[in-house]
Amino acid sequence: MSKTISALQKARAAYKPKLPPALANGANVEVKEGAPTKSVADQDKVKALFPNTYGIPELTFSATAKGEAKAVTAGVILSGGQAPGGHNVIAGLFDGLKSLNKNSRLFGFLGGPGGLVDNKYVEITPEFIDQYRNTGGFDIIGSGRTKLETHEQFDKGLENCRKLGITALVIIGGDDSNTNACLLAEYYLAKNAGVQVIGCPKTIDGDLKNEQIETSFGFDTACRVYSELIGNIQRDANSAKKYWHFIKLMGRSASHIGLECALQTHPNVALISEEVAAKKQTLDEIISYIASIVAARSAKGDNFGVALIPEGLVEFVPEIKKLISELNDILAHHDAEFKEIHDTESRFKALSKYLTAESCKVFGSLPGSIQDQLTNERDPHGNVQVSLIETEKLLAQLVSKKLKEVKKAGTFAGKFSSQVHFLGYEGRCAAPSNFDADYCYSLGFNAAALIGAGKSGYMSSVRNLIKPASEWTAGGIPITMMMNIERRHGEDKPVIKKALVELDAAPFKAFAKNRETWAVETDYVYPGPIQYFGPSEVCDAVTKTLELEHCKCSCSCNCK
Repeated sequence: MSKTISALQKARAAYKPKLPPALANGANVEVKEGAPTKSVADQDKVKALFPNTYGIPELTFSATAKGEAKAVTAGVILSGGQAPGGHNVIAGLFDGLKSLNKNSRLFGFLGGPGGLVDNKYVEITPEFIDQYRNTGGFDIIGSGRTKLETHEQFDKGLENCRKLGITALVIIGGDDSNTNACLLAEYYLAKNAGVQVIGCPKTIDGDLKNEQIETSFGFDTACRVYSELIGNIQRDANSAKKYWHFIKLMGRSASHIGLECALQTHPNVALISEEVAAKKQTLDEIISYIASIVAARSAKGDNFGVALIPEGLVEFVPEIKKLISELNDILAHHDAEFKEIHDTESRFKALSKYLTAESCKVFGSLPGSIQDQLTNERDPHGNVQVSLIETEKLLAQLVSKKLKEVKKAGTFAGKFSSQVHFLGYEGRCAAPSNFDADYCYSLGFNAAALIGAGKSGYMSSVRNLIKPASEWTAGGIPITMMMNIERRHGEDKPVIKKALVELDAAPFKAFAKNRETWAVETDYVYPGPIQYFGPSEVCDAVTKTLELEHCKCSCSCNCK
């Protein structure tokens, strides 16, 4: 870690994260078991794959005056993309293990799950962890995207755990990472290996949540960072009064970030991928919708505005989704042919031999830069890298083209100039908000309690999050409870079901209720930077999404 730290880092280092009452006396807790559980879908198939971890009960913890437990040696892994608060999960885990027994030890595997397989690690000591408390990032041990899926990996990881005396692993990650944690837990239980496996819910995308996991950590902080930047851009737009800003936000599979930021900032346009898919909106319909708002504002003399666009939008537009599917197949089967073609025009001519007439027409309508992004950049499986498609530029260019057409027809007399932005990495490693600092520390401490209770195949769960931390509850949720079976690369795979934006849920309804007003009026909200010190209503507030999902009263949050 850098030897030079900021004044804010110094102040944040002194912050003491809050814990749920169940963990107030340490991680040696009383455990209450609920009824047997079942998976969210495909019960027979999931049960057959996880005979040792399927059906285990939900757990609820309460504080106890128990004495010291036996010492534990544990390992921890950061998996997947970064999310604010990861350091505090490890700090909470470390403190929780020490509360079980002062002789407990914690090793961090370096560079993600690959560190477990390659036996690359560092021991986490008090002096080491103290440098990272309440800080953003995953630089404490690094992360990686290696998937733990094969028996060879599991066996190698077990061998390395035994060398270090590790009897418990905590995997901090998203839906895929926690699915892998459950596979690992099942394998070790089947072999009676003596290594527990616990998961922690992480992703800024907000798509790892359900009735048991109210939110994934990092979502709160990331959305606050993005909303500050959106507010700044809105202030600039309202000052200069000459640009439409198209802002792409992270969220490939789900639009939770876009929806939360819209609720926080009130932009003129916010597209929600799940709504586009549900209504089967074409690209032209989306462009016409944005252009109509541009024209309506222009008629009032407001030739400026802000549009929020989810990263994965193009995969939800029916004709673009079909085009991408065809391109994936064509480029996989004719890889050598297309590697020899280096200019856009020749590539289009070659593709037109294989594309359906409909997809050929769609591909030809796209700007050359987007055509290149659809055909040049491939992921390791040979598929289009959707995250690299500059959807914000695509929409800005097509809206401009549409407005030129209607201007020529005499139905639009205003001005349109655009600026484009992609807010992504800016939010992944921010210093965690008070909510994420507390929530993450609690998740880690709670993971230690699960280890102390001898459990495996569970995800650390802290709930009742719209209340103050003094009213939070703690416990464990069987990972199998969140699973279904999905088709991945031609095979049926058990996976934690992703949570998409629900169009009949309170957060989307609140957005839909207000978006027509926000479209034409300049009703911008400027959230400003994350506040760490000051009144609780400013510093400890939860996201609009969480508030709306769990509020059952008639109040200012428009949940009705």
